[in-house]
Amino acid sequence: MPTFVALLRGVNVGKARRVPMAELRAMLIGLGYTDVATLLNSGNAVFKAHGGVSAKHAADIAAALVHSLEFEVPVIVKSQAELAAIVAENPLAVASQGLSRLLVAFVPDAKTLSGLEAIEGLVVAPERFALGKRAAYLHCPAGIPGSKAGEALLGKAGQRVTTRNWATVLKLHAMARGAAATSR
Repeated sequence: MPTFVALLRGVNVGKARRVPMAELRAMLIGLGYTDVATLLNSGNAVFKAHGGVSAKHAADIAAALVHSLEFEVPVIVKSQAELAAIVAENPLAVASQGLSRLLVAFVPDAKTLSGLEAIEGLVVAPERFALGKRAAYLHCPAGIPGSKAGEALLGKAGQRVTTRNWATVLKLHAMARGAAATSR
């Protein structure tokens, strides 16, 4: 059974748009997903599904969130293989102490990814930005706050994406690999 990762955008950041992880797990199980696990309190879930494609799972989860929470939550879903490719294609190596300062922008499609090209013009050394085939990567060694590129990626320019820091991406990747290994 294929393994997927769901990434919710902009939840549990302030008092608005609260999505309790226990409710998210229960909702995913209610949608027929199995082996559901969440990571942190920021809208990350790993689950197994009887087939289907990432975009369909994202739409189903987003619709269920509207139904149960009565507000919209953008959802991006990646298969375990897609997430593995995003991890493998990261061109920005960082030391372990910099994992939280490397952002990965997950996109629903290639058109959205190409729309992030404008961020390159906001990068100020020693920041680095790279567009991959499936995601964008931004490293802000001095921190995300105060970075014009970081603010753009997290703000208006990144409205159709969701970001996770590299440490979280690696944890999700490990969870997805572990879940995929148990279904063999």
